[in-house]
Amino acid sequence: MNGARATIGRDLGRILQALAGLMFASVAVSLAWREFWAVPGMVLSGLVPLGIGRVLTRRYGGADEPGKLHGMMIAAGGWAAVGVFGSLPFLTLAWTVELSPAMLATPEMTPTLAAFRDPLNALFESTSGFTGTGLTMTDDEEVLPRTLQWWRTFSEWIGGVGVIVLTTAVLARPGSGSLTLYESEARSEKIHPSIVSTVRTIWWIFVLFTFVAILALWLAGMPVWGAINHGMTGLSTGGFSITDNSIATYDSVSIDFVMLPVMVLGSIAFPVHFLILRGDLRNFYTDLQTRWLLVLFVLGSGLLVGVLYFTGTIDSAFAAFRYGTFQFVSALTCTGFQTAVGPVKNPENVALGNWPAMGQLTVTFGMVVGGAAGSTVGGIKVIRLATLLKGTRHRVAGVFYPDTAVRRLTIDDRRLSDEEVRREFEEAAIITFLWVAFLGLGLFVLLAVLPPGEYTLENAVFEIASAQGNVGLSTGITGPSMPTVAKVAFLFNMWIGRLEIIPVLVLLRGVFSRGGLYR
Repeated sequence: MNGARATIGRDLGRILQALAGLMFASVAVSLAWREFWAVPGMVLSGLVPLGIGRVLTRRYGGADEPGKLHGMMIAAGGWAAVGVFGSLPFLTLAWTVELSPAMLATPEMTPTLAAFRDPLNALFESTSGFTGTGLTMTDDEEVLPRTLQWWRTFSEWIGGVGVIVLTTAVLARPGSGSLTLYESEARSEKIHPSIVSTVRTIWWIFVLFTFVAILALWLAGMPVWGAINHGMTGLSTGGFSITDNSIATYDSVSIDFVMLPVMVLGSIAFPVHFLILRGDLRNFYTDLQTRWLLVLFVLGSGLLVGVLYFTGTIDSAFAAFRYGTFQFVSALTCTGFQTAVGPVKNPENVALGNWPAMGQLTVTFGMVVGGAAGSTVGGIKVIRLATLLKGTRHRVAGVFYPDTAVRRLTIDDRRLSDEEVRREFEEAAIITFLWVAFLGLGLFVLLAVLPPGEYTLENAVFEIASAQGNVGLSTGITGPSMPTVAKVAFLFNMWIGRLEIIPVLVLLRGVFSRGGLYR
């Protein structure tokens, strides 16, 4: 029994030490931008998880490798811990500006930075970052210190691939335990037989695409600092921005259309990227998830463009194509960048919250489905949608066959027997049911605390789907003035959405059941 606690404690300690390393590395940004006042806060923020992590790993260093059950607990607990300790830079820097003497040359306290003096707001921002959600407690990201702009971006970039994937790559602990943790983070496919080689290859691909994204955005006219931050959060399908109106701030057609392939790259599974980089271009159309993704991009964007144009929401056909395509791709890839925020400079820009219900629900559908399993996205995942649709057709067609017939269903080049079909269909159905059930629960809470008449039902459905799908698109509900109960509900939705619910339920059962984590 004691072995279970030791295993969980040891691996949580490893995750916290990896998080501390990210904070110490971010001090370089403070120095580069001459924000010397931010250095003590970042160092202190890193020392806390480092100290706790070292205590845990030393105390439980000889623990057994995790099994499937404890792997889920470690994944859920690790992501929760990263959200909690990842909030420290927001807290320490806000408090530094509030309390520091004039000799530290701190910047002026702004309402945006002041919001992070509230630990709940800091926790929300951190959790939103690491889960790749992108909903924010900031009123104006542009006035944040460069250190915090970077930390928001860095948290999404790391969270896009996964904190456990990072920990496995850095600490290089081979064996079945690493595979268990890798799979508990909602991943299954391996690139190499070795799990350590797999996660390192994932990181090499991710870093390569990040540099390509940054360069492409810079060449499209985005300033260097903006290209760095938006390239990282675009590829990681996180959606945090350093401007108040997201990508709409630039009001650039070229930037909008350069960002589209960046977001799409983040939504395709890493094993497919690996094969394509090796020259096997057939995977663009032979891989089931990639093929379905491309079809959904075309159909969803086409539907949304039609809704915007033919309802008169946007009068120009090109503008409808520009905004409709961008927002649907941003939704289906779970990125959360927005171009539809209101006029800004362009009178054809209509805020997303003012789109017709059909338009908002089309975007909501994209957020719920999400991209490919094995990528950086949230949502139910395309493979589950395909499994449900194909499995349903298989079941209905089975009525017309004799009981003795031997039937097979092909899903992603795998020919499944009836027993295998039942197993995979059941798994997809359970995840989808839980996803919808918690979406409904979150919607109930949100409607209960929102001011009556201020937002429509489609606004509320949109916002909760954005939180649970780890998307970050907003109709204006999320912000520092949001009711506390709604913030807590969104924290839960973001957490379960990133881990596909089951690991979180396993952890909660282990914590609250008789015998605690030992059971």
